[in-house]
Amino acid sequence: MDVTEILEAHKAQFKPITVEKLVPLDYDVNLLAGFDTNAFDEKRLTSKNKREEYVKELTRDNTQLLVNEIFKLPVQSADTGVLAKLPERTTVLPREKPLPKDKPLTRWEKFAKAKGIQNRKRERMVYDEEKGKYVPRWGYAGGEKDKLDDWLIEVPQNADPMEDQYEKRKAEKAERVQKNKKRQQRNVDEALASMVTGKHKK
Repeated sequence: MDVTEILEAHKAQFKPITVEKLVPLDYDVNLLAGFDTNAFDEKRLTSKNKREEYVKELTRDNTQLLVNEIFKLPVQSADTGVLAKLPERTTVLPREKPLPKDKPLTRWEKFAKAKGIQNRKRERMVYDEEKGKYVPRWGYAGGEKDKLDDWLIEVPQNADPMEDQYEKRKAEKAERVQKNKKRQQRNVDEALASMVTGKHKK
């Protein structure tokens, strides 16, 4: 029994995996993308009867070319099967979100910018000559504050000699902390106000 004709008819149902293009495609296999820069067939593309068939052919051929590139990649075995190792991405995609807006300058930042003052980062550790070692400049154990360092506080002139200087120092520190909190809140309020004003201007 000669089955040649049957095999040929069956083979004719499938297109070959080789696709010829005048201009080779550009690929970004990491994104599973191929970019076809060949010119369209204007007659087939504008024909109502041939347009859909033409688009299907283009899609099929370009997909086949992309699959061919994937099969050229090195592979590795995994629990889910044999996986291809994708190369690094070559296409830069646009951002999904817009660029973040610059934060409004605080009063100090505006003053420093106007005066040309530049912030210099201070080292966290500082050498204590009396103790002969490095200690934190601030924070927990900052400067390794020894309670004996302030065992004596000189009473200023014209001050009440019966006034507790330790309590006075503590109260002054608490007052400074409150002032700093108010300044921070004022900066936050001004920043929010400037952001709202900027939105309304748009």
